[in-house]
Amino acid sequence: MISSWHSPCQQATYLFPFRNHTFIILHLILQGMIYTEYTWEILGYCQELEFSLYYLLLPYLLLIVNLIFFTLSCVTNPGTITKANELLLLQVYEFDEVMFPKNMKCSTCDLRKPARSKHCSVCNRCVHRFDHHCVWVNNCIGAWNTRYFLLYLLTLTTSAATMAVVSTVFLVQLVVVSDFYLETYVDDLGHFQVVDTVFLIQYLFLTFPRIVFLLGFVMVLTFLLGGYLCFALYLAATNQTTNEWYKGDRAWYQHCPYMAQPPSAEPQVYQNIHSHGLWSNLREIFLPAAHYERKKK
Repeated sequence: MISSWHSPCQQATYLFPFRNHTFIILHLILQGMIYTEYTWEILGYCQELEFSLYYLLLPYLLLIVNLIFFTLSCVTNPGTITKANELLLLQVYEFDEVMFPKNMKCSTCDLRKPARSKHCSVCNRCVHRFDHHCVWVNNCIGAWNTRYFLLYLLTLTTSAATMAVVSTVFLVQLVVVSDFYLETYVDDLGHFQVVDTVFLIQYLFLTFPRIVFLLGFVMVLTFLLGGYLCFALYLAATNQTTNEWYKGDRAWYQHCPYMAQPPSAEPQVYQNIHSHGLWSNLREIFLPAAHYERKKK
């Protein structure tokens, strides 16, 4: 079965098949709105309940770090292939002759294609160790900025999770301090009922609607970003790119030994030949210069 999954960046690329700053602006607006709501609604209440200031300021620290890696993901050259570095990059990775055959040439750039490279139609350039084009940073993710993108995604997920935790602890602390969970209420039939979870959530939503809405939003965001982060870390740990993972099932399907093929054809199944152990794979991503220096020698 051919995989049809697409990352959020790939899905957005289909809608905007050209470079533009729309999603960068949208990203910053959403982030600003969330932090404004956090500052306006939660920070003051938590200070009244004597929350630790370091605990409350953690999301702002994560925001600063996140914006640094966001900027680096946006402006760093992902690994553009040029005439000047073409010969060097051809030697970096081994050709597997299934997904990346030798002596292939990019008809647009008129350059020989190194293994693991791909021409990005959005940026109109060939990128070494191409992962995907991310509209949120308006840049390709490749050999030289994958590390920044992973750290950007990690800090973004952590900041959303931290806000969710702070909001949840605030609401729980509020209920405990007020002893509201010990109260009773009269239902529609006139019977006294002990406050249950559903009634408690309804009460909190009516009393603090913006905080409960913010909590729900950052919780959903945490799960979505967390899922994508786990996928990205899996690819990093196994030394795969999103492009290779997506095309892997197609390559397997086309060369599947159980499919009808000419008698003379030898079945070729795609295998990941670039994984050399967890630490070696991570070192290649986070210290790409050292990896390239070893290839020069």
